Amino acid sequence: MNAKKTTTLNLRVDPLVKDAVRYAANQEHRSVANMVEMMIRQYCRDAGYPVLEQNQLFDDAQ
Repeated sequence: MNAKKTTTLNLRVDPLVKDAVRYAANQEHRSVANMVEMMIRQYCRDAGYPVLEQNQLFDDAQ
């Protein structure tokens, strides 16, 4: 099974938002990148926008 590499997402945010994300990541022992990804996934899940997991992509091909 080939695992896809992650991709880069550059964005600008208010410094206070960055500080809040950094604080939240620190509290949960996550990296800022991992915290942002988790927040995006949670938002998408709550809003009904499916985010497929890597293993789901391969299940359809079999």
